[in-house]
Amino acid sequence: MLGSAHDAEDVLQEVSLRAWRGRERFEGRSSLRTWLHRIATNACLNELERKERRVLPIDFGPASEPGSPFDEPRGEIPWLEPLPDDPEQSVAEREGVELAFVAAVQHLSANQRAALIMFDVLSFSAQEIADAMDTTAASVNSALQRARRTIEERLPERTQQETLKALGDAGQRALVERYMSAMQRSDMDALLELLTEDATWSMPPIPSWFQGHEAIAGFLAMGPFTVQWRHLPARANGQLAVGCYARIDGVFRAYALDVLEVRGDRIAAIVAFLDGSVFEAFGLPPTLDR
Repeated sequence: MLGSAHDAEDVLQEVSLRAWRGRERFEGRSSLRTWLHRIATNACLNELERKERRVLPIDFGPASEPGSPFDEPRGEIPWLEPLPDDPEQSVAEREGVELAFVAAVQHLSANQRAALIMFDVLSFSAQEIADAMDTTAASVNSALQRARRTIEERLPERTQQETLKALGDAGQRALVERYMSAMQRSDMDALLELLTEDATWSMPPIPSWFQGHEAIAGFLAMGPFTVQWRHLPARANGQLAVGCYARIDGVFRAYALDVLEVRGDRIAAIVAFLDGSVFEAFGLPPTLDR
């Protein structure tokens, strides 16, 4: 709901405290699950009232022209954040944290956001959602209809879960290995061969983003291909990801987490989160020896 792992951790602590303090008031008129989700939903709604919706650079402004320099980082913008994978998640839950879905959800009102996630991701009934949100099932169904119309306009035809399943484990490994190899060798032809013609490359917290081979090639030549890299494969938001280590002062240091959106057997989007501090949450070391 919040589009931020940090915000979610903060709210989770608040929810746990509220539940502990209010445990004696739980009368069993609903399931414990519904009661806890009511607390969590209200806490999230309160948080959303205080903050702007989170965005990716693609939602922030138009693509940069080929050859244009990229902007300075903008830390004051509420950027969407990557989320580590949970191996216990169901397919529906993994679809619910894909970057495209979470970014689309940010365009919903808070109530629509809550209803959609509880129905499509957590498999609550309309009545259970109504109980958790202190409203009626009719209001929930109306919110779900409006939410789905908005989401359908913004989502790709296939989820990443469907695409990755079709690609298979071996295909996924091969794609990531080719990506890491091309980046480490600064091999422009090999890298562009992996991308769809309309591929995008963005780098929150930098607002600039690039689309298409020409623009991406210009960006790579000016930026990433002037740096020595090492990489480790990862998973984020139910998608393929790569931990990128830049050589700084002779040491390869955590620099960016690249989350890959795959279409068919090529990469359609790269969101490079420029924040080495997130590596620990993804099980990645802060530095590499070589």
